[in-house]
Amino acid sequence: MKSFLWQTVSSILFLTAFSTTATAVVVAELKDPSWESVSNIIAQIDPPVFPERDFLVTDFGGIGDGSTDCLAAFQAAIAECAKAGGGRVVAPAGRWLVKGPIHLESNVNLHLEKDSTIAFSTNPQDYLPVVLTRFEGTELMNYSPLIYAFEKENIAVTGEGVLDGQAGESRWWNWKGHWGGADETGWKRGDSDQIEDVAKLCKLADDGVPPRERIFGADHYLRSSFIQPYRSKRVLIEGVKIVNSPMWVINPVLSSNVTIRGVTVDSHGPNNDGCDPESCRNVLIENCIFNTGDDCIAIKSGRNVDGRRLATPSENIIVRGCTMKDGHGGVVLGSEMSGGIRNIFVEDCQMDSPNLERAIRLKSNSLRGGYLENLFVRNIDVGEVSEAIVSINLQYWGESGEFFPTVRNIFIENVTSQKSKYPLYLVGLPEEPIDFVYLKNCKFYNAAQPSIIEHVDHMYFQDVSQPR
Repeated sequence: MKSFLWQTVSSILFLTAFSTTATAVVVAELKDPSWESVSNIIAQIDPPVFPERDFLVTDFGGIGDGSTDCLAAFQAAIAECAKAGGGRVVAPAGRWLVKGPIHLESNVNLHLEKDSTIAFSTNPQDYLPVVLTRFEGTELMNYSPLIYAFEKENIAVTGEGVLDGQAGESRWWNWKGHWGGADETGWKRGDSDQIEDVAKLCKLADDGVPPRERIFGADHYLRSSFIQPYRSKRVLIEGVKIVNSPMWVINPVLSSNVTIRGVTVDSHGPNNDGCDPESCRNVLIENCIFNTGDDCIAIKSGRNVDGRRLATPSENIIVRGCTMKDGHGGVVLGSEMSGGIRNIFVEDCQMDSPNLERAIRLKSNSLRGGYLENLFVRNIDVGEVSEAIVSINLQYWGESGEFFPTVRNIFIENVTSQKSKYPLYLVGLPEEPIDFVYLKNCKFYNAAQPSIIEHVDHMYFQDVSQPR
């Protein structure tokens, strides 16, 4: 790999010799989309609105003592709320145990008052019967997510309370198997894990088996997401704290007009991504805190054959005012992105932890394919990351195939970091180089090593430095 070290770049710098016409192309790409697109996207996001009616779970037999199963009370309150035309289903202060998933209906806002906690069962059998969901970007019939909505509209999870998946006290995390170089989940040699099921699911998808015939659930070991609106519209998740998720935490799939605001995610299990919009359109993620065991925010669009079958990109997504602590990446695109990702805007975020590996991360390979285009990043304050401030890796996981991913139009502006291994780690493919990467007004302090850049076409720096 080639390494590049710069000290100060006060004007646009060509890393290799390109014609001046390439600069004009970069300027053209800024017009549509550009940062001016953000207001248009916001205008298209139509947040849910609910009648001023409350349905307290205590009125339906719920007891917040932490030991009484309140699932039936939540189900009854949700049904009555939906029947009445909508409103809030309210969990007052207390600890509300539910032995099974909460399924939302249209026009229902699940609201947690201050000092309330909804604690979910740790028994996977409580999440049957199976529902249509996704596991790592592939559709299947599996255990229900803990909070699930299928083809619903005008739904929300709000409040000042806590959603506790209790996954650290259960077998959920164990199903990952050998993780992180140590048996960190309590898994021991000979215990069941997800490895065979993951391979089976991928083969079913590759063979074209319809999703509703890919039946897992009982006697299988594929974990569920925590909150998953599936094929839903006008979704709001606001204010709550979410801890101890079985797997991905907030995972809207094939949904539109999604707002995630003021949420705190503190979940350090395997694959505990904080927020994973998959094949979603018009999404706003703002003023959230992520402290996770995997990527903080990871934007996705389906895996391999299944992602190409649905061919639904994630697009028009805004991330702003968020704080990222532990995680594999702050804002991430990929790796399950076979349906494509485009028009992503990230601004005014803080990222800082010795356990945060990267700030901005794009990952794919030639087995997954797809495209990642039009990423705009500005005003990012990075304290410390353990690897790169900006990482693009198109040789992710060592997988290869015949679907070379396209990555182009990456604009990074006003990013300052205090400590990292590399400023940039950009590794494309010889068959499909990364194309058009533009950095402006960036300062990467105390980087231990120079950047690594391989197979990148049309890269430009303006006022970029690596001070010591």
